[in-house]
Amino acid sequence: MIQIGDQSYAFDDPMVIGGLVGAAIVLLFLILLIMTVRRAGKSTQAVEYVAGQVGRLTQDIGVLNQGQHTLAGSIKTVSEQTANGQAQVLQNMEQRLAEVRQQMTDQLHESQRRSTLALTEMQERMKESLTGSSEKTTKSLTELQERLATIDKAQTNIEKLSGDVLSLQDILSNKQRRGMFGEIQLTDIVSKALPADSYALQATLSNNRRADCLVHLPNPPGPIVIDAKFPFEAYESYAAADTPQLQQVALRDLGNAVRKHIKDISERYIIEGETADGAIMFLPSEAVYAELHARLPEVVRAGFDARVWIVSPTTCMATLNTMRAILKDARMREQAGEIRKALRLLHRDVEIIGEKAGKLEIHLRQAGDDVSGVLTAATRAGKRADRLDNFDFEELAPEPEDKVVPLVPTKP
Repeated sequence: MIQIGDQSYAFDDPMVIGGLVGAAIVLLFLILLIMTVRRAGKSTQAVEYVAGQVGRLTQDIGVLNQGQHTLAGSIKTVSEQTANGQAQVLQNMEQRLAEVRQQMTDQLHESQRRSTLALTEMQERMKESLTGSSEKTTKSLTELQERLATIDKAQTNIEKLSGDVLSLQDILSNKQRRGMFGEIQLTDIVSKALPADSYALQATLSNNRRADCLVHLPNPPGPIVIDAKFPFEAYESYAAADTPQLQQVALRDLGNAVRKHIKDISERYIIEGETADGAIMFLPSEAVYAELHARLPEVVRAGFDARVWIVSPTTCMATLNTMRAILKDARMREQAGEIRKALRLLHRDVEIIGEKAGKLEIHLRQAGDDVSGVLTAATRAGKRADRLDNFDFEELAPEPEDKVVPLVPTKP
């Protein structure tokens, strides 16, 4: 640190370093000058040159000193400006800090206000949400109770259905009841497809065999028997078989059972001269019917050979509708005479209507002529009334007598 007057200069200041370098250069030149003077072999021109150089160096040192003074003034000015700037900066910083502090305070108050408002709104939303959730929960519980009641009702129906299934199993496990089940189903189908007077249930034939249903078809083909058969044991064994070998055995037993039914129906219910030359075997199960056609077509062909046609509930309804058409056609042929008689009476009625229409035309024509005569008389009476209105008492020329049309029609 160098103290010059009121100013202090540090050794690391660039200006101070420059001044020291300049002084070192001057000192170096002085040393060189002294060494040069000491050398005797130097010429006067060299001395003058050195003197000139020393003079120039002296001028440069003066300029350097002047620059140092200027630099010192500048450093002082800069120091003052720096001091003033620091004071101004401190003042500005304090003012800015005050403004920032005020802004922070305002922002904190605003944030607190917004937080309070948001908290209030959140509380309201939570309250509404809790209220809505409570209502939805109540509604859901009500719907759940209703569904539980529906489930309980369905459970009751399922239990009832289970009882019905068990009853159906009991029916199917008993041959007599199974036969009654097939007869009931056959009766229901026949009663829906045919008129009541076209069939007979449990009809006894001449061989003392009782047919489940006898349809009174006209000759040909004649009355035809429908017998309800249900090989349930054989089909149940086939359905329960779990190996190919067992299925093959059960399928063979099912075919044998159906063949036996076909033979019994052919021998009992096909009577020459009394029934048709064929009969119908009713299977009250679509599954058995499908298995026969899919797995045992030879059994179905055996039924065709024995003139026994196997039907299921669906195909039985179609067959009965065909029989209904045959019965309708036969009854229409029976009523053909009555239809012809009714047509003759209808033709006579049409002729009478034609006669009456002709007489009515004559009367209408006569009435038209009468209306024309009335109009002519009215015209003549109008002319005479005009003459009387004009007081025309002159001698009137006799008018030709007009033929008066009588108002009353003459009798023919």
